[in-house]
Amino acid sequence: MKKSPIKRNKDLIPVSRDHHHGLLLCWKIRTGFSKNVSTERIKRYTDWFFETHLMPHFDLEEKYIFPILGNQNELVKKALAEHRCIIALFTDSDDIEHALHMIVETLQEHIRFEERVLFQEIQEVATEEQLNLVGDLHKEEDFLDNLVDEFWA
Repeated sequence: MKKSPIKRNKDLIPVSRDHHHGLLLCWKIRTGFSKNVSTERIKRYTDWFFETHLMPHFDLEEKYIFPILGNQNELVKKALAEHRCIIALFTDSDDIEHALHMIVETLQEHIRFEERVLFQEIQEVATEEQLNLVGDLHKEEDFLDNLVDEFWA
């Protein structure tokens, strides 16, 4: 059975594009490991991605998108807990290789949850003003990747 594509509100599309880049990060990590790239090289890239893209993305969601449903909403609670878990994985310095493998699994599942469940719910209850604010705060931009070390190529 073929699933129909999710219809995303225009003001949330840039945030969904961030999710696409998160899925690409997972692919890059997997590809790096499949090519026996050193953990240090992969970690340098993931650290850059975390600081440059992921943390600002989480900040936008937590300050402006999740409050549309309220922080006591069960879906929002789940997303916030997942954010904490993902941050812990990116900042783990004890077993970096394991953390990178877990990032792939955890981040993919988190993105799919937000896209398929949480954002659908938010779209249903958000006012036009709330969505416009998100759109104003997160304009469509070209993704600027860090191509210093394209270990995935």
